Amino acid sequence: MTIWLNHLVKAWFDDLLKFKNLMTDIIKEKETRESILQAAREVFVEKGLNGARMQEIADRAGINKALLHYYFNNKENLFDTIFKEAFSLFWPKVNEEVIRNAPLNVFLKTVVTTYIDMLMQRPYLPVFILNELQSNPERLERLIKASGFDPQLLIAKIEAEIAAGRCQPFKPKEIIINIISLSIFPFAARPLVERVWFDNDPEQYRQFIIERRESLIRFIENAIFKSL
Repeated sequence: MTIWLNHLVKAWFDDLLKFKNLMTDIIKEKETRESILQAAREVFVEKGLNGARMQEIADRAGINKALLHYYFNNKENLFDTIFKEAFSLFWPKVNEEVIRNAPLNVFLKTVVTTYIDMLMQRPYLPVFILNELQSNPERLERLIKASGFDPQLLIAKIEAEIAAGRCQPFKPKEIIINIISLSIFPFAARPLVERVWFDNDPEQYRQFIIERRESLIRFIENAIFKSL
């Protein structure tokens, strides 16, 4: 009985050790992957996709190039992963409002709030995207469409509001582009905005962005709706 119990205890400890080692490996892999993504974000913002080099990304991540290729085959795969992860912070929440056919004012509030929240979490994204717009807009188009984003859904919703007389007769595409522009500019121009308007104080800038979520929604509602 004692021998059997000893074997049982030993097997239990062996399994516990294996589980501990497995969890350690999982955590280490997650940390390595995130360090790679962070290094890639920095390099892509500075040099764009065309100017980025896998060796530089590996150096910044503190790993060798062979390990970098183990996680990501090439820089294009890295770029796609970073973009998709950022966009996943935005589209699922917006898509929920599409599915439940939310009123346009509720839908627009979700779009603006979620978009700004995404940019607050990923402030590098505007520069990241702008770097590629001139050199490879096809890649960005493919990534956005692959996420399930369909601008026609929003266009149809705005057109229905115009037809019902609740929305000013603006062109839907103009409304959408205005919303995107008003949301993204403070992030794309942050170095200048922070210096000129907020005495180069990051905390003042951050507070401005937080407050802007609500003020921008009111601005858009006053501009496009006849009454709410």
